[in-house]
Amino acid sequence: MRVILQPRSLFIVLSVTCVLAIWLSLALGPVSLPLMDTLRAGLRLLGVPVSGDNLEQAELILGQIRVPRTLLGLAVGAVLALSGVAMQGLFRNPLADPGLVGVSSGAALGAAIAIVAGASVGGLPDAIEPYLLSISAFAGGLIVTGIVYRLGRRDGQTSVGIMLLAGVAMTALAGSIIGLFSYLADDATLRTLTFWNLGTLNGASYTRLWPLLLVCVLVILWLPRRAKALNALLLGESEARHLGIEVERLKRELVLCIAMGVGAAVAAAGLIGFVGLIVPHLVRLIAGPDHRVVLPASALAGASLLLLADVFARLVLAPAELPIGIVTALIGAPFFLFLLVRGRTG
Repeated sequence: MRVILQPRSLFIVLSVTCVLAIWLSLALGPVSLPLMDTLRAGLRLLGVPVSGDNLEQAELILGQIRVPRTLLGLAVGAVLALSGVAMQGLFRNPLADPGLVGVSSGAALGAAIAIVAGASVGGLPDAIEPYLLSISAFAGGLIVTGIVYRLGRRDGQTSVGIMLLAGVAMTALAGSIIGLFSYLADDATLRTLTFWNLGTLNGASYTRLWPLLLVCVLVILWLPRRAKALNALLLGESEARHLGIEVERLKRELVLCIAMGVGAAVAAAGLIGFVGLIVPHLVRLIAGPDHRVVLPASALAGASLLLLADVFARLVLAPAELPIGIVTALIGAPFFLFLLVRGRTG
């Protein structure tokens, strides 16, 4: 594979893009702010004394709405991209998606149960109610992924092929149960469930943000430490064992990491597809297959892509807002088809 950009140049480009995406995410929306006022208001929120007139509204919009939304977009984009790298390394296939092991469908099922059953139960403690949807979605993703992993185990070995088939079956099962809940839901609950399944960063708050940030930090800290093991796994399982890699332990860690990362992202922002597929693949096309480069570069690229997609979703139908899952699908599906055609002609 020919390297288009050296790692240093790639990281400079991605870092500048990420900073620009953060700036635009903070400034643009139904109520757009001048870029310099956004910068001044942001510095004020950080406690830096900055002179300027009429910055109170900008500070309020940034502090209450834009900052948590931007942080949520950064975390979700980064963790989905990192989970995509882990999934593609696990399956040794650059077209593998994090949802293949059923974590996305499991999280969606957990969320559907919380939305439909939670609306009918009511009277939950105030300390639990804000986290009910996130906890249910996260637990659903972990449970379904655990079932898929268990089905893939045989005689002390983990078969990624069986895991793939089990993931497809569990995704179909979860989809049918979600359809049943949609049929039983009333109009208001059905609307909530539908919009959640389309994915959105709207309604981001610090309450919803901190659990995702905790999981995201754990994933970001752990995965780069396994970059050399992922490089060895690219050669094949037997070759990786000869190089001293504990392959079964690595598989368990990757599955757990994917389940935690995607489960937390889906719990916080709903179903957002294609980020974990197109970002790692695009980074590999530019920088090569070395996971020491692919992992951090994918995190930066995933965060930037999701923020820019969110800015587009806010502006294209303003003052209404397009679900971000639609935007990422409109970007990702043609790119995926391009990869298929490119591979076929190649």
